Amino acid sequence: MKNLSVLFILSLLLLTSCYSFTGSSLREDMKTVKINTFPNNAANNLPSLSQDFTVALQNRFLQRTTLKGAVENPDLLIEGEISDYNITPTSIGSATTTTSGNTIQAQQNKLTISVKVHYENSKDPTLSFDRTYSDEAVFNSDLDLNTIETAQVKIVNDRIINKIFNDIVANW
Repeated sequence: MKNLSVLFILSLLLLTSCYSFTGSSLREDMKTVKINTFPNNAANNLPSLSQDFTVALQNRFLQRTTLKGAVENPDLLIEGEISDYNITPTSIGSATTTTSGNTIQAQQNKLTISVKVHYENSKDPTLSFDRTYSDEAVFNSDLDLNTIETAQVKIVNDRIINKIFNDIVANW
């Protein structure tokens, strides 16, 4: 039993020396990040989308890495724009009869958000990129959009932010 305990402790030490449990593959000389406001340039938009997305992205980097916010000369610069915000029907239900004729009802709607990201890595410019990230959430059309829109936007924002974070920090 004592040998098993020693073997377990040695294995754990070996694993912790090989892997950072934060999942970050940032170089040690990367100390600062600047995340500029992502303006909402989508044709359709939610007024708070720009601020909500930008703050959530800033929080992700500042809370889950050792990076500090910078105003000038950051090691990492992240900026871009919200380029698409759209709610479209994804499945059609039965037609309902109205005084003006038949109206087709959507059973489900899909919220899609796309974000263009420009990333500059001053320590290793080969890692810099320009990419567009997009994600979606499907919801029942019988739900009141004003009631659920904020929650659906948060879900989509979180997914896009995960993708951006993983591409920059986790380097997966």
